[in-house]
Amino acid sequence: MSILVSGSIAYDQIMRFNGKFKDHILPDKIHIINLSFLVDELNKNLGGTGGNIAYNLALLGEHPYLFGTVGKDFDIYAEHCQKVGIDIRFVQTHADLFTANFFVTTDLDHNQIAAFYPGAMARSAQNSIHQAHAENPMDLAIISPDDPQAMILHCEQCREAGIPFIFDIGQQVIALDGEQLLACVKGARALICNDYEIEVFLSKAEKKVDDLLELTDAVVITEGAKGSEIVTKGTTFDIRPGIARTLVDPTGAGDAYRAGFLFGMAHACDWHICGQIASIAAVYAVEQAGTQMHRYTLEEFCTRYQETFGEACPVHA
Repeated sequence: MSILVSGSIAYDQIMRFNGKFKDHILPDKIHIINLSFLVDELNKNLGGTGGNIAYNLALLGEHPYLFGTVGKDFDIYAEHCQKVGIDIRFVQTHADLFTANFFVTTDLDHNQIAAFYPGAMARSAQNSIHQAHAENPMDLAIISPDDPQAMILHCEQCREAGIPFIFDIGQQVIALDGEQLLACVKGARALICNDYEIEVFLSKAEKKVDDLLELTDAVVITEGAKGSEIVTKGTTFDIRPGIARTLVDPTGAGDAYRAGFLFGMAHACDWHICGQIASIAAVYAVEQAGTQMHRYTLEEFCTRYQETFGEACPVHA
Protein backbone atom coordinates (compact mmCIF):
# COMPACT_ATOMS: atom_id res chain seq x y z
CA MET A 1 0.00 0.00 0.00
CA SER A 2 1.24 3.51 -0.86
CA ILE A 3 1.29 5.60 2.34
CA LEU A 4 2.08 9.32 2.18
CA VAL A 5 3.56 10.80 5.36
CA SER A 6 3.31 14.58 5.36
CA GLY A 7 4.99 16.43 8.19
CA SER A 8 8.09 18.07 9.55
CA ILE A 9 11.55 16.72 8.81
CA ALA A 10 14.09 17.92 11.34
CA TYR A 11 17.32 17.37 13.18
CA ASP A 12 16.72 16.81 16.90
CA GLN A 13 18.95 18.08 19.68
CA ILE A 14 17.77 16.05 22.69
CA MET A 15 19.06 16.99 26.14
CA ARG A 16 18.58 15.47 29.58
CA PHE A 17 18.46 17.55 32.77
CA ASN A 18 19.33 15.57 35.90
CA GLY A 19 16.85 17.47 38.04
CA LYS A 20 13.27 18.70 38.05
CA PHE A 21 12.13 21.89 36.34
CA LYS A 22 9.57 22.53 39.07
CA ASP A 23 12.35 22.93 41.63
CA HIS A 24 13.71 25.94 39.75
CA ILE A 25 10.57 27.72 38.57
CA LEU A 26 9.21 30.23 41.09
CA PRO A 27 5.41 30.59 40.71
CA ASP A 28 5.46 34.26 41.73
CA LYS A 29 8.17 35.04 39.14
CA ILE A 30 6.59 33.45 36.09
CA HIS A 31 6.46 36.81 34.35
CA ILE A 32 10.26 37.21 34.47
CA ILE A 33 11.58 33.70 33.85
CA ASN A 34 15.30 33.68 33.11
CA LEU A 35 16.60 30.16 33.54
CA SER A 36 19.51 28.11 32.24
CA PHE A 37 19.63 24.38 32.90
CA LEU A 38 22.98 22.58 32.92
CA VAL A 39 22.19 19.41 31.00
CA ASP A 40 23.94 16.12 31.59
CA GLU A 41 23.45 14.57 28.17
CA LEU A 42 23.12 15.68 24.55
CA ASN A 43 22.06 13.48 21.66
CA LYS A 44 21.85 14.72 18.09
CA ASN A 45 19.37 12.69 16.11
CA LEU A 46 17.24 12.60 13.00
CA GLY A 47 13.65 13.57 13.72
CA GLY A 48 10.67 15.68 12.82
CA THR A 49 7.16 14.29 13.07
CA GLY A 50 6.98 13.25 9.42
CA GLY A 51 10.40 11.64 9.49
CA ASN A 52 9.66 9.79 12.72
CA ILE A 53 6.34 8.40 11.49
CA ALA A 54 7.92 7.27 8.23
CA TYR A 55 10.78 5.60 10.10
CA ASN A 56 8.41 3.60 12.31
CA LEU A 57 6.37 2.54 9.29
CA ALA A 58 9.58 1.30 7.66
CA LEU A 59 10.35 -0.79 10.78
CA LEU A 60 6.93 -2.40 10.32
CA GLY A 61 7.81 -3.37 6.78
CA GLU A 62 6.16 -0.55 4.84
CA HIS A 63 7.91 1.68 2.30
CA PRO A 64 6.29 5.05 3.03
CA TYR A 65 6.57 8.15 0.90
CA LEU A 66 7.93 11.00 3.01
CA PHE A 67 6.47 14.35 2.00
CA GLY A 68 7.95 17.62 3.26
CA THR A 69 10.53 20.36 2.75
CA VAL A 70 14.18 20.38 3.79
CA GLY A 71 17.28 22.53 3.50
CA LYS A 72 20.79 22.33 2.16
CA ASP A 73 21.95 20.11 5.05
CA PHE A 74 19.61 17.19 4.27
CA ASP A 75 22.29 14.83 2.88
CA ILE A 76 22.83 12.82 6.08
CA TYR A 77 19.10 12.41 6.59
CA ALA A 78 18.56 11.42 2.96
CA GLU A 79 21.16 8.66 3.20
CA HIS A 80 19.48 7.32 6.34
CA CYS A 81 16.06 7.27 4.62
CA GLN A 82 17.39 5.32 1.70
CA LYS A 83 18.99 2.75 4.03
CA VAL A 84 15.84 2.05 6.02
CA GLY A 85 13.39 2.03 3.09
CA ILE A 86 11.77 5.48 3.14
CA ASP A 87 11.02 6.91 -0.30
CA ILE A 88 12.07 10.57 -0.45
CA ARG A 89 11.12 11.43 -4.02
CA PHE A 90 8.48 13.86 -2.71
CA VAL A 91 10.80 15.65 -0.30
CA GLN A 92 11.45 19.14 -1.67
CA THR A 93 14.87 20.72 -1.06
CA HIS A 94 15.47 24.47 -0.62
CA ALA A 95 19.18 25.15 -1.00
CA ASP A 96 19.02 28.62 0.55
CA LEU A 97 17.76 27.39 3.93
CA PHE A 98 18.64 24.87 6.63
CA THR A 99 16.49 21.89 7.55
CA ALA A 100 14.29 22.41 10.61
CA ASN A 101 15.81 21.88 14.06
CA PHE A 102 14.09 20.74 17.27
CA PHE A 103 15.66 21.40 20.68
CA VAL A 104 14.18 19.61 23.71
CA THR A 105 15.26 19.16 27.33
CA THR A 106 13.69 16.43 29.49
CA ASP A 107 13.83 16.42 33.29
CA LEU A 108 13.63 13.55 35.80
CA ASP A 109 9.82 13.77 35.84
CA HIS A 110 9.81 13.42 32.04
CA ASN A 111 8.57 17.00 31.66
CA GLN A 112 9.91 18.72 28.58
CA ILE A 113 10.88 22.23 27.51
CA ALA A 114 11.29 22.56 23.76
CA ALA A 115 12.01 25.02 20.96
CA PHE A 116 11.61 24.55 17.22
CA TYR A 117 13.38 26.33 14.34
CA PRO A 118 11.31 25.76 11.17
CA GLY A 119 13.89 26.56 8.49
CA ALA A 120 12.79 25.07 5.16
CA MET A 121 9.62 23.73 6.76
CA ALA A 122 8.17 27.24 6.44
CA ARG A 123 7.86 26.56 2.70
CA SER A 124 5.92 23.31 3.02
CA ALA A 125 2.89 24.83 1.32
CA GLN A 126 4.91 24.92 -1.90
CA ASN A 127 4.88 21.11 -1.97
CA SER A 128 1.83 19.65 -3.71
CA ILE A 129 0.03 16.44 -2.73
CA HIS A 130 -1.82 16.66 -6.05
CA GLN A 131 1.49 16.40 -7.88
CA ALA A 132 2.70 13.51 -5.72
CA HIS A 133 -0.59 11.65 -6.12
CA ALA A 134 -0.52 12.13 -9.89
CA GLU A 135 2.98 10.64 -10.04
CA ASN A 136 2.26 7.80 -7.62
CA PRO A 137 -1.36 7.25 -6.50
CA MET A 138 -1.61 7.20 -2.70
CA ASP A 139 -3.85 4.80 -0.78
CA LEU A 140 -3.54 6.47 2.62
CA ALA A 141 -1.99 9.61 4.10
CA ILE A 142 -1.31 11.34 7.38
CA ILE A 143 -1.14 15.10 7.71
CA SER A 144 1.08 15.60 10.76
CA PRO A 145 2.60 18.73 12.37
CA ASP A 146 4.17 20.98 9.76
CA ASP A 147 3.85 24.60 8.72
CA PRO A 148 0.28 25.48 9.86
CA GLN A 149 -0.88 26.87 6.52
CA ALA A 150 0.59 23.86 4.73
CA MET A 151 -1.39 21.53 6.99
CA ILE A 152 -4.62 23.29 6.02
CA LEU A 153 -3.70 23.09 2.33
CA HIS A 154 -2.62 19.45 2.43
CA CYS A 155 -5.80 18.33 4.19
CA GLU A 156 -7.79 20.04 1.45
CA GLN A 157 -5.66 18.42 -1.24
CA CYS A 158 -6.23 14.96 0.27
CA ARG A 159 -9.98 15.55 0.20
CA GLU A 160 -9.86 16.78 -3.39
CA ALA A 161 -7.74 13.81 -4.48
CA GLY A 162 -9.91 11.32 -2.60
CA ILE A 163 -7.02 10.09 -0.44
CA PRO A 164 -8.14 8.69 2.95
CA PHE A 165 -6.15 10.56 5.59
CA ILE A 166 -5.50 10.99 9.29
CA PHE A 167 -5.32 14.50 10.69
CA ASP A 168 -2.62 14.71 13.36
CA ILE A 169 -2.60 18.30 14.60
CA GLY A 170 -0.02 17.83 17.37
CA GLN A 171 1.73 20.91 18.70
CA GLN A 172 0.29 23.05 15.93
CA VAL A 173 -3.08 23.05 17.69
CA ILE A 174 -2.03 26.39 19.16
CA ALA A 175 -1.36 27.87 15.70
CA LEU A 176 -4.81 27.33 14.14
CA ASP A 177 -8.14 28.82 15.16
CA GLY A 178 -11.29 26.81 15.74
CA GLU A 179 -12.65 27.24 12.23
CA GLN A 180 -9.36 26.12 10.70
CA LEU A 181 -9.14 23.08 12.97
CA LEU A 182 -12.63 21.96 12.02
CA ALA A 183 -11.89 22.51 8.32
CA CYS A 184 -8.83 20.27 8.57
CA VAL A 185 -10.57 17.41 10.35
CA LYS A 186 -13.54 17.42 7.95
CA GLY A 187 -13.52 14.20 5.94
CA ALA A 188 -10.52 12.69 7.74
CA ARG A 189 -10.70 9.00 8.62
CA ALA A 190 -9.41 9.89 12.09
CA LEU A 191 -8.22 12.76 14.24
CA ILE A 192 -5.29 11.92 16.54
CA CYS A 193 -4.36 14.14 19.51
CA ASN A 194 -2.85 13.65 22.92
CA ASP A 195 -4.97 14.38 25.96
CA TYR A 196 -3.78 17.99 26.22
CA GLU A 197 -4.11 18.75 22.52
CA ILE A 198 -7.68 17.50 22.32
CA GLU A 199 -8.72 19.84 25.15
CA VAL A 200 -7.19 22.81 23.32
CA PHE A 201 -8.83 21.67 20.08
CA LEU A 202 -12.27 21.36 21.67
CA SER A 203 -11.94 24.69 23.46
CA LYS A 204 -10.97 26.55 20.29
CA ALA A 205 -13.61 24.84 18.18
CA GLU A 206 -16.26 25.16 20.91
CA LYS A 207 -17.21 21.54 20.31
CA LYS A 208 -17.41 18.22 22.15
CA VAL A 209 -15.77 14.99 21.01
CA ASP A 210 -19.14 13.65 19.85
CA ASP A 211 -19.55 16.71 17.64
CA LEU A 212 -16.31 15.89 15.85
CA LEU A 213 -17.69 12.50 14.89
CA GLU A 214 -19.93 14.34 12.42
CA LEU A 215 -16.71 15.28 10.58
CA THR A 216 -14.47 12.24 11.08
CA ASP A 217 -14.90 8.51 11.71
CA ALA A 218 -12.80 8.37 14.88
CA VAL A 219 -11.15 10.58 17.48
CA VAL A 220 -8.02 8.99 18.90
CA ILE A 221 -6.72 10.40 22.19
CA THR A 222 -3.32 9.27 23.45
CA GLU A 223 -2.63 9.46 27.17
CA GLY A 224 1.03 8.47 27.48
CA ALA A 225 1.64 5.71 30.01
CA LYS A 226 -2.13 5.38 30.57
CA GLY A 227 -2.69 4.13 27.04
CA SER A 228 -5.15 5.63 24.58
CA GLU A 229 -8.83 6.02 23.81
CA ILE A 230 -10.52 5.62 20.43
CA VAL A 231 -13.94 7.24 20.20
CA THR A 232 -16.25 6.30 17.34
CA LYS A 233 -19.99 6.69 16.89
CA GLY A 234 -21.57 4.40 19.45
CA THR A 235 -18.35 2.80 20.70
CA THR A 236 -15.34 3.88 22.74
CA PHE A 237 -12.29 1.62 22.91
CA ASP A 238 -9.87 1.88 25.84
CA ILE A 239 -6.46 0.71 24.64
CA ARG A 240 -3.96 -0.25 27.30
CA PRO A 241 -0.32 0.73 26.74
CA GLY A 242 2.54 -1.54 25.91
CA ILE A 243 4.79 -2.38 28.85
CA ALA A 244 8.19 -0.71 28.62
CA ARG A 245 11.13 -2.89 29.61
CA THR A 246 13.04 0.27 30.41
CA LEU A 247 12.01 3.91 30.29
CA VAL A 248 14.71 6.06 28.68
CA ASP A 249 13.08 8.93 26.80
CA PRO A 250 9.42 9.58 25.85
CA THR A 251 10.33 11.76 22.86
CA GLY A 252 8.98 10.20 19.68
CA ALA A 253 6.55 7.77 21.29
CA GLY A 254 3.56 9.67 19.90
CA ASP A 255 4.97 9.53 16.39
CA ALA A 256 5.59 5.79 16.73
CA TYR A 257 1.99 5.38 17.91
CA ARG A 258 0.72 7.15 14.80
CA ALA A 259 2.82 4.92 12.57
CA GLY A 260 1.39 1.83 14.23
CA PHE A 261 -2.13 3.17 13.82
CA LEU A 262 -1.52 3.88 10.12
CA PHE A 263 -0.07 0.40 9.71
CA GLY A 264 -3.22 -1.10 11.18
CA MET A 265 -5.41 0.99 8.89
CA ALA A 266 -3.32 -0.01 5.87
CA HIS A 267 -4.09 -3.64 6.71
CA ALA A 268 -7.82 -2.96 7.17
CA CYS A 269 -7.74 -3.73 10.91
CA ASP A 270 -10.60 -2.80 13.23
CA TRP A 271 -10.15 0.40 15.24
CA HIS A 272 -9.17 -1.31 18.50
CA ILE A 273 -6.61 -3.47 16.70
CA CYS A 274 -5.12 -0.33 15.12
CA GLY A 275 -4.82 1.07 18.65
CA GLN A 276 -3.17 -2.07 20.00
CA ILE A 277 -0.63 -2.13 17.17
CA ALA A 278 0.02 1.56 17.86
CA SER A 279 0.61 0.87 21.57
CA ILE A 280 3.32 -1.67 20.81
CA ALA A 281 4.97 0.60 18.25
CA ALA A 282 5.04 3.42 20.81
CA VAL A 283 6.60 1.41 23.62
CA TYR A 284 9.70 0.62 21.54
CA ALA A 285 10.35 4.35 21.15
CA VAL A 286 10.49 5.11 24.89
CA GLU A 287 13.10 2.41 25.44
CA GLN A 288 15.77 4.29 23.49
CA ALA A 289 17.08 7.85 23.48
CA GLY A 290 16.25 9.54 20.19
CA THR A 291 13.24 9.15 17.96
CA GLN A 292 14.79 6.89 15.32
CA MET A 293 17.23 4.82 17.35
CA HIS A 294 15.04 1.81 18.22
CA ARG A 295 15.06 -1.32 16.09
CA TYR A 296 12.95 -4.45 15.83
CA THR A 297 11.90 -7.06 13.32
CA LEU A 298 8.25 -7.67 12.48
CA GLU A 299 8.60 -11.10 14.10
CA GLU A 300 9.79 -9.50 17.36
CA PHE A 301 6.96 -6.99 17.14
CA CYS A 302 4.33 -9.70 16.74
CA THR A 303 5.75 -11.65 19.69
CA ARG A 304 5.53 -8.60 21.91
CA TYR A 305 2.01 -7.87 20.70
CA GLN A 306 0.89 -11.36 21.69
CA GLU A 307 2.61 -11.11 25.08
CA THR A 308 0.81 -7.81 25.77
CA PHE A 309 -2.68 -8.50 24.46
CA GLY A 310 -2.89 -12.30 24.72
CA GLU A 311 -3.80 -12.72 21.08
CA ALA A 312 -1.95 -13.21 17.83
CA CYS A 313 -0.83 -10.11 15.98
CA PRO A 314 -3.17 -9.72 13.00
CA VAL A 315 -0.24 -8.85 10.72
CA HIS A 316 2.22 -11.72 10.85
CA ALA A 317 5.93 -11.65 10.12
